[in-house]
Amino acid sequence: MHKIALLLFVLLTGALQVQAQIIKDPTTWTFSAKKINGDQYELTIDCKLKPEWHLWSIDPGGDGLLIPPSFTFDKNKLAVPTGKLKEKGKRIDKEFPGTDGITHFYENRVTYTQAFKVTGNTTIKGNVHYQSCDHTQCLKPEDKAFSVEITDAAADTAAKENVTVVDTLTKDSAKAQTTVPVATPSSPATTTETTATTTDSMKQSGESSNLYLLISGLGYGLISVFTPCVFAMLPMTVSFFLKRSKDRKTGIKNALLYSLSIILIFTILGALISFTLGGNALNGIATNWIVNLFFFAIFMIFGISFLGAFEITLPSSWSTATDKNANTNSFLGIFFMAMTLVIVSFSCTGPFIGNLVVSISNGGKMAAFFGFFGFSLGMALPFSLFALFPSWLNKLSQQGGWLNAVKVTFGIVEIALALKFLSNADLANGWRLLDREIFIAIWMVLSLVLGFYLLGIIRFSHDTELPKNDWGLPYLSIPRLFFAISALSFAVYLMPGLWGAPLKGMSAMLPPMGTQDFVMGSGSGGGGGEAHAAPQHKYADKLHIYEPEISKKYGLETYYDYNEALAASKKAKKPIFLDFTGINCVNCRKMEAQVWSDPEVMKRMKENFIVASLFSDVDNIALPEAEQYQSAYLGAKVTTLGDRNEDLQATKFNSNSQPFYFFIDEDEKQLADKGYGYEPDPAKFVIHLDKVLARYKELHP
Repeated sequence: MHKIALLLFVLLTGALQVQAQIIKDPTTWTFSAKKINGDQYELTIDCKLKPEWHLWSIDPGGDGLLIPPSFTFDKNKLAVPTGKLKEKGKRIDKEFPGTDGITHFYENRVTYTQAFKVTGNTTIKGNVHYQSCDHTQCLKPEDKAFSVEITDAAADTAAKENVTVVDTLTKDSAKAQTTVPVATPSSPATTTETTATTTDSMKQSGESSNLYLLISGLGYGLISVFTPCVFAMLPMTVSFFLKRSKDRKTGIKNALLYSLSIILIFTILGALISFTLGGNALNGIATNWIVNLFFFAIFMIFGISFLGAFEITLPSSWSTATDKNANTNSFLGIFFMAMTLVIVSFSCTGPFIGNLVVSISNGGKMAAFFGFFGFSLGMALPFSLFALFPSWLNKLSQQGGWLNAVKVTFGIVEIALALKFLSNADLANGWRLLDREIFIAIWMVLSLVLGFYLLGIIRFSHDTELPKNDWGLPYLSIPRLFFAISALSFAVYLMPGLWGAPLKGMSAMLPPMGTQDFVMGSGSGGGGGEAHAAPQHKYADKLHIYEPEISKKYGLETYYDYNEALAASKKAKKPIFLDFTGINCVNCRKMEAQVWSDPEVMKRMKENFIVASLFSDVDNIALPEAEQYQSAYLGAKVTTLGDRNEDLQATKFNSNSQPFYFFIDEDEKQLADKGYGYEPDPAKFVIHLDKVLARYKELHP
């Protein structure tokens, strides 16, 4: 268990380096104590902050996720805290970027005081837990231990003598044994004096934060189910449990095992692979062309089997082994299905996990557990329900007729989804076997076949008669009719794509427009590649076909080599827009379709930036021998353009996910504190671009 915890810690700390920069603590703390009267003393904790930085108030407001300062004191019989800890300073109340509602914080300086009853000379020890932020980012929470010596406790005088301060700079937390009473603060004021949270109250705050992380992780997990990578696994999962669930008890058991497998794999296997192979290992596996061909074959075999061509059965020797040790083999089969889901889905779930890791970084010791448990639970829940559903079908469909229609439907869907994996391999190697119009044409035909099948026009050998009404006439059920309408409507929707329509709703699934041979209105040339008068920059002959259609439409000039983009920036006196992307990156296509296509975004990209698209999954472009080198990050020799871009993103920008945008000048100085990840909101991106441009103009007047 200790090893697993260590691996999870390595995974999280590695992930948190994505956007890390070394920023020194902007706070300066002093600790002092003075006698007030008799045995009454006052401990003063003073914090000074650098300009533009702040500490949250004890009552931070906002969305409940902010980390207020908390104070703990070592148990000491000679120095017992009395009353409530107070904070003093000019509190600022306003909405803080990235949070909901009004937040409360202090800039420049804030002072905390705590009364003590001291009955003898002693040392008051304790710890301050705090987080400092500016208006764009928050540093990780810090702990500052302190020690203040009391030397005049025996004196009867009421003189107020200052006591020597011993300020320890260690970040190790002191063990809190004494708590301070807590009261609810009154309404906010410009200058406030409020009570502080302590050990017990921080436990409550931690529980609230952990609950939020659990809910956030659950939400991210549920959303991930509807991404193309994950949704493609639903039909296969249903068919798997159709064969295994002979009764309700077996179905429930298999469902629980499948859910447990997903939870275990996402929280343990991901950590193991990241620890042994590197942070980008799963993404590399999911986008590898050989792996994609393997999944294409698997999906095709399952799809054809669903249509009734053959049954997938285990060898007799396996069946014998299953009879001898049914529970073990049953679990391994379910575990394999869950493993397949994790590998196939990772390229789509990566951005959601990345967002979750950012939230985890602001939590407590158990934040990682609650966050990842919530995410895996969200991923597992829909599959569990789907796994339970076939048991109910088995009871309702004694003759198997309607159940066979469901299997045939899934078979057609499986074949359609299998083409996506073949397309990934095709794009990675530049084979041009499955260009955009061919892909669309096959999907159109499959949609028509599915629609006609559901209407009863097409029949397969295993199908039974449609149900009959009171007059003996066959009829369609209402759900079957609506599924047929959906399939036929989808075919009609795809049709304009044969002539170059963008089909934004499916842009993440379709091959890029550059692979289409004909686009109506583009002249006599093909769709994208040859008709588009793109400058022949380095690697453009092989990579310009992957440009988004919006870039071609507006004539956006794109570079594909980092050094060439730097040279262009020096010549044009423009900042560089580094687009770390991938040929098979689903969320990259979504950003291009939903954000780049915005007129205000494209205008800024075209007029004000040097745009460099750096593909991290290009394996078919070999680097010259002189440009190859050993990468510490990859743990291997960099031999391809994709390897170099991946290593560049990791070593120069501490990031390893796509899409990710960084902005630099010709001297490689970053123009924004952070990169810009998957955020499909054009308005936010426009604001970010304007800030980057303003920063560039400050540095290059």
